[in-house]
Amino acid sequence: MNSHSNDNDFLVSNRRRWLQRSGATLAGALGMGSVGNLMLMPRSARAADYKALVCVFLYGGNDGLNTIVPTDTARYAQYAGVRKGLAIPQASLGALAGVNYGLHPSLSALAPVWADGKLAPVFNVGPLHQPLTKAQYRAATPNSASVPDSLFSHSDQQILWETGTADSLTRTGWGGRAAEALATVNPVISVAGTARFGLSSLQTPLVLPGPGATFGAYGMQPADLAWAPNAARKAAIDALYAQAQDVTLGDAYTQAQRNAFTMSERLGALVKVTPGGAGASAVIDAAFAPITVSGKITTPLGNQLYQIAKLVANNATVQGNKQVFFASMGGFDTHANQVVTGSPTEGEHAKLLKGLGDALGAFYGALKGLGLGDAVTTFTQSDFGRTFATNNSTGTDHAWGNQHLVLGGAVKGGATYGTYPELALGGNDDVGKDSWELQGRWIPTTSVDQYAATLLGWFGANESQLDSVLPNLANFGTARKLAFL
Repeated sequence: MNSHSNDNDFLVSNRRRWLQRSGATLAGALGMGSVGNLMLMPRSARAADYKALVCVFLYGGNDGLNTIVPTDTARYAQYAGVRKGLAIPQASLGALAGVNYGLHPSLSALAPVWADGKLAPVFNVGPLHQPLTKAQYRAATPNSASVPDSLFSHSDQQILWETGTADSLTRTGWGGRAAEALATVNPVISVAGTARFGLSSLQTPLVLPGPGATFGAYGMQPADLAWAPNAARKAAIDALYAQAQDVTLGDAYTQAQRNAFTMSERLGALVKVTPGGAGASAVIDAAFAPITVSGKITTPLGNQLYQIAKLVANNATVQGNKQVFFASMGGFDTHANQVVTGSPTEGEHAKLLKGLGDALGAFYGALKGLGLGDAVTTFTQSDFGRTFATNNSTGTDHAWGNQHLVLGGAVKGGATYGTYPELALGGNDDVGKDSWELQGRWIPTTSVDQYAATLLGWFGANESQLDSVLPNLANFGTARKLAFL
């Protein structure tokens, strides 16, 4: 391939001049090999087979042990005995009828989802290369292939969750690889910035801004073109990017730029819709009303899921009958002040779970009201769980296996999935052996691969595609999926 640095510098500077540099950009428009494949084919979504997966990543490591708590007498006593001042009072837990578990009271907005039979807790999930016992973990040599990379590290474990591997050097995410394997019309659409989860071999995620933001180039929006100078400028830009370049790289950049304009022209108006504003859906707005004040949604995750709800409702405009979305929340690294002393239902973790539960509840209600509940499955991911034992700062530290939530119309709710860890410091599920390391860092009994395979199997991936997307899945033999979908 020929290369001329002056030509490339010119093209890069043009892209940066004309595309907004805020959250309202196409993430791939500033990266080679990404937006070049974003040209959406004129193929409308078909209501009968439309499906969407929505990943909600909880950055920092959510305390799953306080998110879902056993309520039977023996295990609750174990839980309360080790958790001490962090233990959620049993009477405060949100009862999950039919199972011996309760939800943190801050997740009360999910009670209707459980009542509908559309919420499934999944226990002790985490990155694994293969099934792993405590004896195997303790016997493993440094850098053993049987143990995932850099356990208990935020950045590394985020990568392992997002890539669905045990190798922290993996570049592509399992969401991006799934979109590529299934040849979805769009790449992963992120409302939470560029994340490893959405990367494929050729594409970065399409990053959208929040409700009310401008998506596209300054002065190039349809309303702006009524002014003759803007119209002339747009025509000149279109002519510039229609010209063939004398280098392969230049052709790729101009194609990427054409696609970026096409995308923003189609989705710009939809992205800009706000609660109660022009073009807003009464059904979506009603579902999000509990977290909306004066036309603005009050939580970051609520804003993200409101944006996704609009995209799902207008799937014919987005195009394609399968779509993967990515949203996120931060702040879950609760080493200190996880609860208010003497009031374990209050504190930082309670606030975080309130934001999570309210946003998920609103999103579920919107999709149910739209008649699209069966078409969308939402699931959580997080760096890792947190230690069973508390620290000296009214908090918890980094662990490994964690509990997660899956919700949607296709979910087989009313039951739990996976194996809840043995609540015994130094027990079979705890990596620790000596007294100084008995903190309750559970070895996962369900892998990210099995969790993802269950979701992707519902999404339409066949067994061969699952093996290509999830490289460690074959190591789990016939136990490839759970039954929550």
